[in-house]
Amino acid sequence: MKKIFLLLTLALVTGCKNDFLELYPETTLNESNFYKSEVEFILLANGCYVPLRNLERVEHWVMAELPSDNGSFQYSTVTGEASKGVIDQFIMSTSNVAYANFWNTSYNGITRTNKLLNEIDRPEVSWAKMSYKERTAGEAKFLRALYYFNLVRQYGGVPLVLKPISAQEAVGIKRATEEEIYSTIIDDLKAAVTHFKAARDVEENGRAGEGAALGLLGKVYLTNHQYELAASVLKEVIDLGKYSLLPTYADVFNPAAKDFKETIFAVQYSENTAELANRFLFWFAPWSSAGEVTKRPNITLQGGGWNQPTDDLLAAFEAGDKRKEVSIAFWTGKDWDGTIRSIPYCNKFKAPLAAPDDRTGDNFPILRYSDILLMYAEALNEQGKTTEAIPFVQQVRTRAGLTKAITGLTKTQLTDQIAKERQVEFCFENQRLYDLKRTGKALEVLTAHGAREKAKKSFLYAAAFEMSAFKLLAPIPEEQVLINKLQQNPGY
Repeated sequence: MKKIFLLLTLALVTGCKNDFLELYPETTLNESNFYKSEVEFILLANGCYVPLRNLERVEHWVMAELPSDNGSFQYSTVTGEASKGVIDQFIMSTSNVAYANFWNTSYNGITRTNKLLNEIDRPEVSWAKMSYKERTAGEAKFLRALYYFNLVRQYGGVPLVLKPISAQEAVGIKRATEEEIYSTIIDDLKAAVTHFKAARDVEENGRAGEGAALGLLGKVYLTNHQYELAASVLKEVIDLGKYSLLPTYADVFNPAAKDFKETIFAVQYSENTAELANRFLFWFAPWSSAGEVTKRPNITLQGGGWNQPTDDLLAAFEAGDKRKEVSIAFWTGKDWDGTIRSIPYCNKFKAPLAAPDDRTGDNFPILRYSDILLMYAEALNEQGKTTEAIPFVQQVRTRAGLTKAITGLTKTQLTDQIAKERQVEFCFENQRLYDLKRTGKALEVLTAHGAREKAKKSFLYAAAFEMSAFKLLAPIPEEQVLINKLQQNPGY
């Protein structure tokens, strides 16, 4: 079995291209000849993004979207309910491979960032331009913070490692507290902001930058209910004047014209190779639709049908909300039992533009400007500045075609409105579960959602959709408890 900290695999460019997407291929290089020049450190920084790319395309939506009231799955007699389906139903086992993969991939990213930060101040390294060093350090700090932020929101306290260690040393490291993890995340993001400010002349689309570090810091403060601090840094993002809402919601999800105006930070994908691509549409299209949705009839979809929009999500959209048709489409045809149905599916991710197979190149947004506006409104509202907060919510609604002004709301009413806006604005972007947990609504909302799901469907397991408070944290993977002697979360 694997230890929690995996050996570092470095990333190399395949050519001197300006397109950041070309900086992702995974390969290895003899470390004795590495880390001696500016170019090599930029390559090492590129490698720090690789686990994030893998995490978002394979595991994160299983962990953050399926257990929410947004996503479900189309039953298949072949795949049954599998490792993904049981997570949707709140059946959480320590042996489920999804939890182990999420953990190992996240720590692989942390291992890479620690290696970079440990090496970057070597005196013999030659930097033709010091702003590249600042950018590289900022990227490592930002990405380490993001990996830990995902881990702590999923598992609670986790092992905190901030330097390269051996597998033998890893076994002796126990779980830090959530407070310790969050303190480290905040320190890393503050440092990243400082580094990025000194690297403004070498900013590149696709890389993390000042806006991303400030925006994520604002989200961390909001998660910790530090509303004044959250409002302060989120206002900094707004005041940068660099970002704005695109004219239409659909523009954000157009793989033919990738967005860097509203999208502050996204995982970059490309159809060029299997390593660079995702297959979101092939995961999410109804598996019984064959090639009608994907436009690739040569690709089997027996393992598809995931992230199916729930009735709860469909009902959350107001009449006239233009986000609905962008986010959700319907395919009418035979369902798993042969019955003809109108089956909803996630429509944010598109068919391949040119690839003949299941390689798609949609970028996956981690932080968008609409997120900044809604978080800023939430931080203001929580401080009692409800009237001041409303216009920022209205900006998002207006872009969605909901132009009628929202006025005269109480603090509680605006809290509910923001939660609803976030549910529909960011559906299928791995935000809903974390929003419910942050606002203290998860147990209430998911218990009610589970009861509705159980009332209308039949499931293999008697415990399907039985929600409990302890399930708001994922179980520590079985191998980490057995091999690394980590304490399991209560209830498992």
